[in-house]
Amino acid sequence: MGTWVREEEPEMAVQRIFEGAARAFVDLGVSGAGMGQIADYVGCSRGTLYRYFKNRHDLHIAFVNDRAMRLVAELEIELRELKDPVMQLTESIVKALQKVRSTPSMAVWFEPMESGHTARMSRGSEVVHCLAEAFVASLWKGQGDAGNENGLRARWIVRIMISFLTTPAHDEEEERLMIERFLVPGVLPFG
Repeated sequence: MGTWVREEEPEMAVQRIFEGAARAFVDLGVSGAGMGQIADYVGCSRGTLYRYFKNRHDLHIAFVNDRAMRLVAELEIELRELKDPVMQLTESIVKALQKVRSTPSMAVWFEPMESGHTARMSRGSEVVHCLAEAFVASLWKGQGDAGNENGLRARWIVRIMISFLTTPAHDEEEERLMIERFLVPGVLPFG
């Protein structure tokens, strides 16, 4: 099993679990990677996994949240020079889709064999909520008491993004055009 991190270092342990889970998802598929297989990839016992996550669903939610927060952090850095809200939102969505598709541990969630599992997960408000929270925090900082409305907008954006990921447009140009013409004007809370 190899050495395992000490219990006093839970953040490090959780990150190690996420890294092992990412490899398991890519190799076995999301629905094919049970807690036993993930534990093997992590190099720990199933019992250790259950100390950190009550069940596989909780691990999935935490993994998706972790990857969403990483993605948003990357986008904030890459797009910090954009000041125009229309461009910022458009590029955030386009680049997020590109990053998910080019990251195997994220792309695997949207493969045809996983679509049923991903659809069930995305119907759960937890997944959409954690992804939407990341977008709200990134795109609509300082919007005052519009937070509730912005949360609704962000959840809508996430649902559209999930749709693009599970059923891609004909090509990137068509996808960008749909985002620019229909999605962004429909959700932009200002301007």
